[in-house]
Amino acid sequence: MKARLVVFPIKGRNWCFSRSIDSATVASQSSNTPSTFKDLWKTIFSSPYKRNNASEDSKVELLVDFSANKMNRAWTNLEKAPQGTLKNKIHWMGLKLLSRVKPTEILFKSIPKELKCVEITYPSSLNPRLIRRRLRHIAFRGSVLHTQYFYGSAILLPLTSVFMFLPLPNVPFFWILFRTYSHWRAAKGSEKLLRLVTDDSTCPNQHLVTKTRESTASNSNEGSDDSAGPPWVFDPSKELDEIIHRDDANGLSKFSIKKICEKFNLNTMDVIKYQDSM
Repeated sequence: MKARLVVFPIKGRNWCFSRSIDSATVASQSSNTPSTFKDLWKTIFSSPYKRNNASEDSKVELLVDFSANKMNRAWTNLEKAPQGTLKNKIHWMGLKLLSRVKPTEILFKSIPKELKCVEITYPSSLNPRLIRRRLRHIAFRGSVLHTQYFYGSAILLPLTSVFMFLPLPNVPFFWILFRTYSHWRAAKGSEKLLRLVTDDSTCPNQHLVTKTRESTASNSNEGSDDSAGPPWVFDPSKELDEIIHRDDANGLSKFSIKKICEKFNLNTMDVIKYQDSM
């Protein structure tokens, strides 16, 4: 499995690190996750699953994915609630809380355990060694912070479960439950990214590996099997460099950010968050 990361300075010392959206990969991952408790039980205790996924970690992964799909469907139902209803107000409150989630956390959560290679797209005027150093730094920092936040959120779960006895929806419990899941995913994703951008085992001079041939570019679609190649490949982009240098030193304008997001298939709202992140 392959993913493309787009890295570029967005405002002063703030840099953007974002993964290109691949709807086909997301859809395939969702389709492989059981949708009911009955299907989950059959999958975990089926003979093929026991043979291919003997470790307890894989069962935990499947259970977490199942719970995440349940939360996503519940969130979708809240989004469809009529204006002025309690569900609509809960959805509005959830949006306010989600807007405070750091963009790097969103990046780490998008890194799956099956990832074999990252294709790093960056402005051609920048040094690839600097790009790799920054990626290693945010990945290491993320693995430490989100592991700590995960344990902290897990400790709060029993405390917020007390509100279950109230006749109102237990918003604190479900928010802490979501944050526990989110930090766990971010910790796993940051650890995976750190291993990929640190691994030099397959290529001793891997800091010099770049995409320079059209044949490489034609086979760079996200989701392709790249297990035989290096764990990371640089992709310098002149077009990205030109867009960045059109703006002044105060940072990228929203027009430039939108143009970059359209070109490299990024989530605009997630990228804009990097303007004010530290």
